[in-house]
Amino acid sequence: MEPLELAPVGEQERLASLDTLRGFALLGILVMNVQSYSMPGSAYVFPHTYGDMGGLNGFVWSVGNLFFSQKFMTIFSMLFGAGIVLMSERARERGRGFAALHYRRTGVLLAFGLVHAYLMWDGDILVPYAMCGFWLYFMRNVRPARLLATGISLLALGSGLMLAAGLSAAYWPAEAREGLVAELNPSPERIAEILAAMRGGFLAQMSVRGPSSFEGHVMGFPFFLVWRVSGVMLIGMALFKWGVLTGRAADRVYRSFVALALLVGLPAVWCGQRLSETFKDDLFRSLFVLGQFNYWASVLVALGWIGVLMLVARAGALSDLRRRLAAVGRMALSNYIMHTVIASFVFYGYGLGLFGHASRAAQLVFVGAVWALQLWLSPWWLRRFRYGPLEWLWRSLSYRKRQLFRVTPEFSRPE
Repeated sequence: MEPLELAPVGEQERLASLDTLRGFALLGILVMNVQSYSMPGSAYVFPHTYGDMGGLNGFVWSVGNLFFSQKFMTIFSMLFGAGIVLMSERARERGRGFAALHYRRTGVLLAFGLVHAYLMWDGDILVPYAMCGFWLYFMRNVRPARLLATGISLLALGSGLMLAAGLSAAYWPAEAREGLVAELNPSPERIAEILAAMRGGFLAQMSVRGPSSFEGHVMGFPFFLVWRVSGVMLIGMALFKWGVLTGRAADRVYRSFVALALLVGLPAVWCGQRLSETFKDDLFRSLFVLGQFNYWASVLVALGWIGVLMLVARAGALSDLRRRLAAVGRMALSNYIMHTVIASFVFYGYGLGLFGHASRAAQLVFVGAVWALQLWLSPWWLRRFRYGPLEWLWRSLSYRKRQLFRVTPEFSRPE
């Protein structure tokens, strides 16, 4: 028998639970990313460095940190790992090798990410995903228990590096220590420079965006992101193989996830948040040591969110919303870049120029508007086209063949 030709995953082969989780995670990510779109980067990590933190603004930040910070990115990373296993299994079923396709696909994603990071937004996550994806290919056939153990070990390694940095900060060279402090808590003069650049034209913005992206790739990735992202992706691979992310696990598994999030994850995040407030003037302790609360607890809270969504699906509730979330998830790459395109127009100088003007409470208005748009637009688009525009380009380049784009009578999507 001739091996089947490799082709993009068809409509009937998609796993709706993965799409729904991906859409849910993508929308949740925007709650945190909007701060990076609309304020100097230091305000994302240390909110007191810019913007009002009193009253409603402080409450909005606290809720975001408690329920969203690192949680939805964790879900998104788990799903990326799961996708590697899923595509590998599809290739095996067709009797084809997966290596060439995986590396073309990952290479194209890296190219998208570099364009996004250096020309559009320095908070890009596609480059770290692609860099981790290059080596995670070799883990696709590993047993789930070993994947889980390896993932936790990588998380522990990243945690250890951060703790070592925080505990040894007093012994750093003065120049290195002062440089990091200046970056984490920029002076009013530096804040003014950032505001002027981001409210200016494209070239002015590049004076901030380019160095920030480069520093993230050469410093942030090897020190923090590679361990965190790879570790969570491996956990996602394990959960996929156990059927957790596809909705095949028992109800008690999802209930236990919710219980862990409520009884352990959220209290730990809250404790870390309170302690960070107490030691907010000690940037090294706050970031590297007290940040460990959310570093670890965010994984438990992410599992809790997964548990909630799966239990809702099991109950048959919110079917229209789940359908819309699945459509957002099927267009995850296009919708992710759309966040930046819309935010660029609203906040940057070549658009409305609201960078630095929107309070944290006002940022939620932006988030709600984008959610409403994408929950409406994604199903509308997929009734007419097979893929989102960037998904179509990604697939066409990955398979080295122009993919069909428009929906035809032979290719219909279930409502």
